[in-house]
Amino acid sequence: MRRISMATRNELLRAIVLRYRDGTRGERSRMLDEFTALTGYHRKHAMRRLQGQAPRECSRERPERRRYGPAMCKTLIVFWEASDRICGKRLKPLLPILVASMEHHGHLVLDASVREELLQMSAATIDRTLREVRDRANGLSGRRRLKPMGIRASVPIRTFNDWNDPAPGFCEADLVAHSGPVTNGSFIQTLVLTDIATGWTECAPLIVREQTVLTEVLKTMRKVMPFPLLGFDTDNDTVFMNETVRDYCSAESIVFTRCRPYRKNDQAWVEQKNGAIVRRIVGYRRYEGFKAAKALAQLYASVRLFVNFFQPSFKLAGKERHGARVRKRYHPPATPFQRLLADPRTSETTRRQLQLLAKDIDPVRLLQDIRARQEELVTMADQRSSHPVGAESGEIAPTIDQFLAGLRTAWKTGNVRPTSRPKPTLKRERRRPDPLVKVTETLRLWFTAEPNQTARQLLQRLQDDQPGVYPDELLRTLQRRVKIWRHYAASQLVVGWTPNFPETVPA
Repeated sequence: MRRISMATRNELLRAIVLRYRDGTRGERSRMLDEFTALTGYHRKHAMRRLQGQAPRECSRERPERRRYGPAMCKTLIVFWEASDRICGKRLKPLLPILVASMEHHGHLVLDASVREELLQMSAATIDRTLREVRDRANGLSGRRRLKPMGIRASVPIRTFNDWNDPAPGFCEADLVAHSGPVTNGSFIQTLVLTDIATGWTECAPLIVREQTVLTEVLKTMRKVMPFPLLGFDTDNDTVFMNETVRDYCSAESIVFTRCRPYRKNDQAWVEQKNGAIVRRIVGYRRYEGFKAAKALAQLYASVRLFVNFFQPSFKLAGKERHGARVRKRYHPPATPFQRLLADPRTSETTRRQLQLLAKDIDPVRLLQDIRARQEELVTMADQRSSHPVGAESGEIAPTIDQFLAGLRTAWKTGNVRPTSRPKPTLKRERRRPDPLVKVTETLRLWFTAEPNQTARQLLQRLQDDQPGVYPDELLRTLQRRVKIWRHYAASQLVVGWTPNFPETVPA
């Protein structure tokens, strides 16, 4: 058990010392047991404390004892700056050398008493004296913020074995990055909440990865959840491990916990949903900007209903280890909606609201809306158009009957989710001016007259014709061009038609 502070022990002693003296033998024994259990004192020492005088109240804090005055502090600052602002532990052994050197070169003259006091100053005193100066020089305000390590120390750890069948409302949270193949710049991230008891999953986009935005999105997600958020378990990412999220959970009476560093299995519930829901629905493309965030929010509005009401999932019931083999037992597959109704801890009001909502949900219409939103996202990511699909091409979105009819043969086309289609690779265009643009026609005529010429021979002929203008570094560029011309010339020989050389050729 964590020991309480000395001030708390003294307060506890003052509270029970009079009752201990006036109590009977049995009452004193019980009070002594409780006092030793709380304070950690030995029983004999606790008896002496309770039988003696009560600790006196501290009238005021003891003033800080200062041996060195302002003049000494200003002198120390000069040497600290002259040492390039090193720490006290390094400045202490340097001071004798630095004082002698600066006096030798005439930078300052110290009294014998000041020099003696300065050299006697300890490393801890040097750091304490320079604390305010160092903080101001480093741009730190008076208020000291807790470092991420300090925040993590204040958030308890919860492993995968510590859940023990929690009530609906204890959720694991994680972020899924939609950065595409590169992580530079600003991109959208998805906040995923998964309930441990039922598997109920909520998703919402974050336009930027920032703690204030995360708490605002979390407030919005809590409004649509069918149960109150009781627990918030995250990883050790700094977007979660900060004062903003910690204070928000404390103010809203939400149990804030974290997993162990580098232990992904501690968050197995939400990690499974990251792939089975977010990546399966959204894919791996890069999404950025307000328009993509709005499209993702509309997509998740349909996904939450489709997944939670019409997507059964397995839930682990237990596992047994036999040597190197682990046997896992699962509950029968059920949707999060069914598990929430079957849970005896769910209120009747919540059950009625969910049952009414389930009657009005059309799964086919939801799936049609999901496909349309996916197509819109893919169009944005691939930079084909900034408008919804079909706006420029004149295509008309299928009706619900047409979409339902298409489900009968959709299996023949393979994967029908637009976000699962491979991203088209665009041909790289020229990035610098064509160095042969003025002589391309001349080179083409030379090649047409003598198709057996090599690119090196053509370049040598060009250099002889215009010396000092076209260097040898253009050989590779001309070789690629001659390769294309040879392709058209070969087509003429095989097929028997006159080639039309392209107007523009790649570099």
